[in-house]
Amino acid sequence: MLRNPSVLSALGVLALLAALAAGVGGHLLLLAGLVVLACAAFWGLQSLWSYVVVGTFLLGLVLAGAHDEVRSDPLVLLGGLALLGGLVFLFTGQRRALKEVARTQNVIRALEQGSAELADAKDTASVIRAGVETLAQLQVAPNLAFVAYRRGTPHVLGARGVFTELLGKPILPGNGNSDSRSVQADHWVAERALGQIPREQRQFFLSVPVEGVSGQQLGLLLFARPHWGLGGARGGRPGEGGGQPGAANQGAGKQGAAKQGARSRSGGKQQDFLPADLSVITAFARLFGSALGQWQSIRELRDANELTLRSLGSALEHRDDETGGHTARVVELSEKLARKLGWKEDAVKSLRWGAYLHDLGKLAIPDAILHKPGQLTTDERSTIQRHTTVGYDMLQDLHFLPAETLDLVRYHHERWDGAGYPSGLRGQDIPSTARVFSIVDVYDALTSARPYKSAWTRERALTEIKLQGGRQFDPQFVEAFVGLMTEKDDVRLVR
Repeated sequence: MLRNPSVLSALGVLALLAALAAGVGGHLLLLAGLVVLACAAFWGLQSLWSYVVVGTFLLGLVLAGAHDEVRSDPLVLLGGLALLGGLVFLFTGQRRALKEVARTQNVIRALEQGSAELADAKDTASVIRAGVETLAQLQVAPNLAFVAYRRGTPHVLGARGVFTELLGKPILPGNGNSDSRSVQADHWVAERALGQIPREQRQFFLSVPVEGVSGQQLGLLLFARPHWGLGGARGGRPGEGGGQPGAANQGAGKQGAAKQGARSRSGGKQQDFLPADLSVITAFARLFGSALGQWQSIRELRDANELTLRSLGSALEHRDDETGGHTARVVELSEKLARKLGWKEDAVKSLRWGAYLHDLGKLAIPDAILHKPGQLTTDERSTIQRHTTVGYDMLQDLHFLPAETLDLVRYHHERWDGAGYPSGLRGQDIPSTARVFSIVDVYDALTSARPYKSAWTRERALTEIKLQGGRQFDPQFVEAFVGLMTEKDDVRLVR
């Protein structure tokens, strides 16, 4: 019960009232004891009570001084004044301690939330957003930015405060030359970025490198604030100049290096961010760099997978398409149709990868059959049809391929009416990636010249596709495809 704030407040108020009564009666020792009791009751509560306690004791001391026995003994008054000074000192320390506790709690909450958001991030963009938001909640500086290279040029990819105006923009050399590939030093990037915000907003600044687990440079965090009172910088007087930013930290993100770089100019005097600020920033920078580096590695791996599959698809088409371009065309048109159907990007990617690989199994078909100009025999047609299952089997060891991609390779020759191959699937039992791709694949085959036929016109091919809706193709997908191909504003699809 004694830990209840209401009970403590009531006890403190009673002690203060009794202390005033003791002062009126000239009982200085009782006054002091009651004030100490009130101090203990109000300790840890709102800082307003500290002023009430000090004021009550001062008033009680004045009231007690009206008694002759108190005035006649100067040591009593000196003792009262000493107690008053002690109370002021204690409450001043208490306020500092409460502020530090509140700051620590804020840091803990921000880091906990930031760590969770970084763990839940789905790509590098969301990692950057989570990192910048966490740093903003740490309240080290009102203006912050994350700068990283994109296509050889530094860009502001995350920002708060006045840096927000630079979000998404490149940081170019001072002479306006857009080619910054030969200038990739942290200090140059920091100076140029800081130089583009108002001078009064960067009287104190800090730059911290962001690195991945293996030590690769991923970007730069910039912090700027207008004066020493915001964020905890020590010493100095605000508003005495704020010259151009000096060289920023080029270290490896370690606390010692960050301390050397965490400086700004104010009236020609160097000022540091507080060590506590540096410790929190550098610790989070390492966490941020780890998450960012992980997603960058994933992105590089995905890019490598994409390039490999695209290259493989381009190589495969030369066995079956002397004119070339089939893979690129069906990939592009499949993506357009999937997006028109409202598919999410993961599904579009699975479709695209399947389009790259749909004819992989034709590697196992002899050239004499694959390039035969005349009618195929029953056995030859059976050999051709096996390319779907052969391709499917060949891809089983590529564990990064999603099931939807493998489904397309195996089932893209199935028919809506169940007369297709290899499994005779019907209607909705045919995977959606295969149903979409089969329309695009047939359309491109109809409008392309082959050794055994000439190219059909776009109109004739669309007419055939519409006739096959509900027979060979999903009728809803056919409707969307025809709508896509007849959109007047999509001039790139007009042959």
